[in-house]
Amino acid sequence: MSNLETWRTLLSRRNTDEVVTKALVRDVQLPYGAGTMALITLDNGFDHTKPNTFGPNGLFALNGALSEIAERTDLAAVGVTGKPFIFAVGADLKGAAALSTREEALAIGALGHHVFRRLGELAIPSFAFVNGAAMGGGLEVALHCTYRTISSGVPAVALPECFLGLVPGWGGTQLLPRLIGPANAIKLVIENPLSQNRMVKGKEAYELGVADAMFEPADFLEESLRWAARVVKGELAVERPSPGENSGENWDRTVADARFLVDMKLRGASPAPYRALDLIAQARTASRDEGFAAEDEALADLLMGDELRAGLYSFDLVQRRAKRPAGAPDRSLARKITKVGVVGAGLMASQMALLFARRLEVPVVLTDLDQARLDKGVGYVHAEVDKLLGKGRVSADQANRLRALVTGSLTKDAFADADFVIEAVFEDMAVKKQVFAEVEAVVSAECVLATNTSSLSLTEMGAGLAHPERLVGFHFFNPVAVMPLLEIIRGAATDDATLATAFAVGKSLKKSSVLVKDAPAFVVNRLLTCFMGEVVTAVDEGTPLEVAEHALDGLGLPMSPFALLQLVGPAVGLHVAETLHEAFPDRFGVSENMAKLVAAGKPGVYRPDFTLDPEAVALFSGGTSPSTAEQVRERVLAALAREVRIMLDEGVVAAPQDIDLCMILGAGWPFHLGGITPYLDRTGIAQPRFLPPGVASLPA
Repeated sequence: MSNLETWRTLLSRRNTDEVVTKALVRDVQLPYGAGTMALITLDNGFDHTKPNTFGPNGLFALNGALSEIAERTDLAAVGVTGKPFIFAVGADLKGAAALSTREEALAIGALGHHVFRRLGELAIPSFAFVNGAAMGGGLEVALHCTYRTISSGVPAVALPECFLGLVPGWGGTQLLPRLIGPANAIKLVIENPLSQNRMVKGKEAYELGVADAMFEPADFLEESLRWAARVVKGELAVERPSPGENSGENWDRTVADARFLVDMKLRGASPAPYRALDLIAQARTASRDEGFAAEDEALADLLMGDELRAGLYSFDLVQRRAKRPAGAPDRSLARKITKVGVVGAGLMASQMALLFARRLEVPVVLTDLDQARLDKGVGYVHAEVDKLLGKGRVSADQANRLRALVTGSLTKDAFADADFVIEAVFEDMAVKKQVFAEVEAVVSAECVLATNTSSLSLTEMGAGLAHPERLVGFHFFNPVAVMPLLEIIRGAATDDATLATAFAVGKSLKKSSVLVKDAPAFVVNRLLTCFMGEVVTAVDEGTPLEVAEHALDGLGLPMSPFALLQLVGPAVGLHVAETLHEAFPDRFGVSENMAKLVAAGKPGVYRPDFTLDPEAVALFSGGTSPSTAEQVRERVLAALAREVRIMLDEGVVAAPQDIDLCMILGAGWPFHLGGITPYLDRTGIAQPRFLPPGVASLPA
């Protein structure tokens, strides 16, 4: 049995309803008499909303097309392009999640290599015409070709595998560093994926050397064919300067520096970036066969690992569940928003005002207690608009329109014709009640009232309103423009029309919304306070602050507990802890030492240079029952498992998936953890499991 037959047999065991990307071949006469090109168009038969991907059947389809092309003697070249707006976006992740044995995982890696490498090993030159998004295996297809052109309009070029817990496994770690040097390759393979899966656009990909030529979208294919014809005829020599870091010493130093940075970010928590670095290091001296075989082994190991399964689960949450929020009312109930009011003109309020103006394109009016605060808030918005203009993210006309949309008023009468008013004032129940009483007196009966509270009860907040049914929680995370999560909280009286409007506004703001019950601190702040509370308690008991601070480094969280406290501010952290202590005194404590830190006016335990502040550390001294790092880790995870269980039993959210979605999007917890519940499952801390076997883990 041939390798192809063996792979086909192995991979046919899993029926994943693959959407097959076909390889459609047509002959094109190249300009200038350069001869005939067999042009392959990758197309799965759907529009751009369902991008081309490669599962086993798609790979076999491309292989069949290449076999027919290889038998022909009348061709001058072969080309590969994609359907409108899409080149290809990589492996079929649904199929990857269905693999259950290492043998199957090895087969998918070897099959991809077998097919793609043929593009670079034909008797005629091959050209990739990257007309649209090219990610993962899609970019690797292009890398295997002899030459590449790219459209300046391409919105996304990336190798996102490390973000999910994989490595580029179809040639990317071997071909890319040899093409553009190890430093640039590490940027695309490791640094960008670990920076919230950053993508580059077509122009930047060209500047990095990924493509040999760049053309405008309007006539991209025609210009690419003209360019290819000149290359085929020998009229145009493609020069690729050899990157200076390609010498052995520089290559090794570049990889070592990258390994240090990965350690700083992940502390060994996810194996994929380390395997990718090993492969890039090997690419300097390995033969093509050796390098591809090493990719097969890495791919197989990672496909059978927990982090990849959690990463695929996270990806599915963000791509699917976030777009169809559980429990959201019918969108037809949503009211139209033509004007927004924001109570307060501080930093959070100003960030919200800019976001509403940019996304909704409606007038936004801020109110505050005095003109100086108002001027500062509106001035902040205008300054941020100027920054967007300077970066080319808005045109001069758009900038002028945005500035005109955001205004200030000293009276709430300006809200009379607003459809949506949100408060962002001090986190105090009495203050918020007074604000809403004043707002309700001037707004229309249809106006939605929203609170950005991070922990207070909506039901209590709306108790004195004439129409509490139109009050909804609309909890942003800081920074407002960056953080993708919106916790939408339903109070006891909130009606469906109000809730539907909140979800519609959230979607217009390009946020991922999760429906949350009116419960103290909701989801993210409740769990982060639980997390932080256990660490602080361990320090109060006598555990050295440095030990407790780094006890959970092995999870690869975006920041350590006291660094997080520094970000949100000790006063805010203390306030949320007090709120939760009042609600659940048996599970949430209030640290006297934390109160001392706040009273001392300290911004946290770190100085500006991120060395520990001895005065702040001294405020936590005095405990007599220290714990080890492992004991701190166990108590934190056990407390999180307990709290998640209670939250699910209370119906704070619909399912564990919503807890995980909130932690990924609102707290920046990494994909390789799957949020929190898959990690608690696989470590055995959750008893019973939150998710069934096969969900965020290897198939049962």
